[in-house]
Amino acid sequence: MSPTAITAGRREVEITKPTKELFEGVTKLDLARYYADIAAEMVPLISGRPLNMERYPDGITGTKIFQQHAGKHFPPWIKRVETPKSGGTVEHVVADDAATLVYLANQGVITLHAWLSRTDRLNRPDRLIVDLDPSVEDHPTMRLAARSVAELLSEVGLDPWAMTSGSRGYHVVVPLARRNDYDYVREFSRDFAELAERRHSDLFTVEQRKANREGKILLDMMRNAFGHTSVAPYSVRARPGAPVATPLRLEELSDSSTLPERWTLRTVRERLEQVGNPWAEIDSHRQSLGAARRKLDAALRDS
Repeated sequence: MSPTAITAGRREVEITKPTKELFEGVTKLDLARYYADIAAEMVPLISGRPLNMERYPDGITGTKIFQQHAGKHFPPWIKRVETPKSGGTVEHVVADDAATLVYLANQGVITLHAWLSRTDRLNRPDRLIVDLDPSVEDHPTMRLAARSVAELLSEVGLDPWAMTSGSRGYHVVVPLARRNDYDYVREFSRDFAELAERRHSDLFTVEQRKANREGKILLDMMRNAFGHTSVAPYSVRARPGAPVATPLRLEELSDSSTLPERWTLRTVRERLEQVGNPWAEIDSHRQSLGAARRKLDAALRDS
């Protein structure tokens, strides 16, 4: 199989073994072309963020490699950032251009997971994420759960945004002004999950062990900690059909056709042409947690 070059911005990136199948009916070249095409929408949402890479060199039925560090063979034009970890540091990739996304696709990177903070202020997250993790597949209940989380965030004075995970659930996200560190944001998120569990005890749980969840939806707030990541918007997931983590308008959570895996590598471009990018202005809506903290404390006392 001869290599194929893809033009991505001002670079040409070589795709080796372009016809290699990563999903049924989806080749490495298809994946690389998707990331080249989606870069205009995706890069602004992940730029400046350390990334973890979910690699499948032999396709989704082969070995999964969860890679934090940039490969030593990566070209010098791939941007990197060194972050602290227990016992040392990790040099992460930062994707600030289309060429980086295409290069990673050629390395078998199907899914990107992004930090909730940026390289210039690593300990100041600019997103808070509520990850809704279902115990059982029940799409109407999952949409209800995501709406309930969004409504409760609004009640404490925050402006929520939503996204399909491209897997089994939804993420409800709050863009943050970078005024608080991870410890503050994590404590806020845990208390918010406690309030949601009290308000909707039939729906939500914070129990990490699946066997003890009694069929309820886990409000996974663990991502709101330093060094933790969340699936990047518009990232492909390593699941049959190549579903994509897709930003939503909040009202789409009331639409029965909205499913966590509805949009795929093949169909998300058509969606963008029809409805645009619902998260195009998300960074213009960053919010402080100060007033929300006081409202959350009052709601917890009253619940």
